[in-house]
Amino acid sequence: MKTLKVFGSLVKDSLDTITKGSMKYLIWMGFLTFVMLAGMYCYSIQLEHGLSVTGMNDRVSWGLYISNFTFLVGVAAAAVMLVMPTYVLKDIDFKQAVLIGEGLAVAALIMCLAFVVADMGSPSVLWHMIPGLGVFNFPNSMLTWDVIVLNGYLFINITIPLYILFRHYQGKDANPKVYVPGAVLSVFWAVGIHLVTAFLYQGLQARPFWNNALLGPRFLASAFAAGPALIILVLAVIRSFTDFKIADKTIRKIAIIITVAAQINLIMLVSELFKEFYAPTHHSESAYYLFFGLEGKTALLPWIWTAIPLNVLATVLLTFGKLRNNFKVLYFCCFILFVAIWIEKGFGLIVPGFIPGPYGTIAEYTPTGIEIGVTLGIWALGAFVFTILAKTAIEIETGKLRYGNK
Repeated sequence: MKTLKVFGSLVKDSLDTITKGSMKYLIWMGFLTFVMLAGMYCYSIQLEHGLSVTGMNDRVSWGLYISNFTFLVGVAAAAVMLVMPTYVLKDIDFKQAVLIGEGLAVAALIMCLAFVVADMGSPSVLWHMIPGLGVFNFPNSMLTWDVIVLNGYLFINITIPLYILFRHYQGKDANPKVYVPGAVLSVFWAVGIHLVTAFLYQGLQARPFWNNALLGPRFLASAFAAGPALIILVLAVIRSFTDFKIADKTIRKIAIIITVAAQINLIMLVSELFKEFYAPTHHSESAYYLFFGLEGKTALLPWIWTAIPLNVLATVLLTFGKLRNNFKVLYFCCFILFVAIWIEKGFGLIVPGFIPGPYGTIAEYTPTGIEIGVTLGIWALGAFVFTILAKTAIEIETGKLRYGNK
């Protein structure tokens, strides 16, 4: 009963914390609420008229929603790059950042699930994904594996920080015997969620652009570059607007992780380009469409030829320690690397897989205003959730929020 009373007090104090703040905080939350409402309006139009209001069609059946889903799975998985050194390797330099990383993982997973719902057209069909009620088709379908690993990873990333924060809220230390086994499990689970997502594409033999043995490893490399890059940008904002102390050493260590992952990702990109263009076959047409266009169709050229230079520039700058340790350069590199990988794992991966079609037809895809509105609304939802989680965690970790103080 006492535990329930303390937990109820935590919920009450957390609600009080997230509904109060500086004018900048209130404006930020108000802006996110406005974008979410705009996204809900766009989604209501999609519910009324169906997926016909999107740019997707019979030829290109996955677009902006699944592109963001694929990318965000990697962002969620990247939390493991903070979890492992903190909980498993006992590196205290990551201690202050790990809860922020796990909060970002929770927000990313919520966005992932929201993008899946948006792509299904209507939430009324979600019951098909519930074991025992729908046609779950486990273990044969990779989609069912994806449902399991994503929800399992979400559960892990909610329960571990919740336990630690709950103990700190009471003024007590968390018991490692309780949370370390879950942290170790999350290390393997994080790799699993992104590999399963890669296998969704890789197992489609009729789509040669995805049927690539490097797809899974490259998913992980790009995730461990883009995810920590976003974490550094978020930590930079937190350091600027809150009293939460993040040591320079912590950010520099995360930057090394980003650098190595970005270098590996770039090497794999070169390997894929060599395979596609050195001895091209008719299976190389998707790659030709992406990088050079086919039959005058060039919708993706501006996207990919923006992403590749940004990727190369960020990786080269990060490789030099003197530049990497300059935080202005580091933040710039993290931003452009994040954008570059978002493009590569979005339009650069999903759309070309459908082009050309089975009979050689080329049906280009361009997202509509409705899709963009729903997408921005979901990203605003993720930012809203993360802000709430981060603000509560920071108040507890700085000692401002304690049981019995209010």
